[in-house]
Amino acid sequence: MITKRIIPCLDVKDGRVVKGVNFQGLNDVSSPVQLAEYYTKSGADELVFYDITASAEGRALFTDILRETASRVFIPLTVGGGINTLDDFDRVLKCGADKVSVNSGAIRNPDLIRQAALRYGSQCVVLSADVKRVDGQFRVFGRGGRDDTGMEAISWIKRCVDLGAGEIVVNSIDTDGVKEGFDLEMLDAVCQAVKVPVIASGGAGKTEDFIRLFQTLPGVDAGLAASVFHFGEIAIPDLKGELRKNGILVR
Repeated sequence: MITKRIIPCLDVKDGRVVKGVNFQGLNDVSSPVQLAEYYTKSGADELVFYDITASAEGRALFTDILRETASRVFIPLTVGGGINTLDDFDRVLKCGADKVSVNSGAIRNPDLIRQAALRYGSQCVVLSADVKRVDGQFRVFGRGGRDDTGMEAISWIKRCVDLGAGEIVVNSIDTDGVKEGFDLEMLDAVCQAVKVPVIASGGAGKTEDFIRLFQTLPGVDAGLAASVFHFGEIAIPDLKGELRKNGILVR
């Protein structure tokens, strides 16, 4: 069995980490720099940094706060938000990111994934897919969960992997911030469709949710969460201890 990763997510708005429910009602949490430092020391395997309003506001990702955050992080850092061109990839990587997450930019121009994979390697290109059920179908949403693209999610994710995406973050809008468990049905569909690493995002509320995720879906590579880590509801060392007790390999 592959070692499972635990990944805190920093949703950043106006230079501050925020968290909401179902992608709405954002509340201030903390400084991304302080949180990144804390997670590096507390055993997180990786860190994800999203500038969550960059695409909706039609601007480039804030690089000053990213550069400062990256300077304090000694684990792999994935960065997304407002990534629309190869120049955006280049800028974010030069700020200290290890991987670049693309969502709305890929929806507008799927060839961006192919171009980025050719230049930087597939391992650097992460597709972040915001997915919600609409009329019984998994549907892709853009601009931070605001726009229904009308595209069926599983075929979209498969297309992006074929273009060169080396990793998929599946953000379930239905379970985001609800804390009642990961969206196992959605994640299972993605795992069956692609052979690249899949990261589960949206719905973690307690340690048992991570145990259930990895035991039910061995194909999922990582569990990503925000508020349960930010507010101290789950401590990462304790979580990893419980995962080990349940026979799940962690670092």
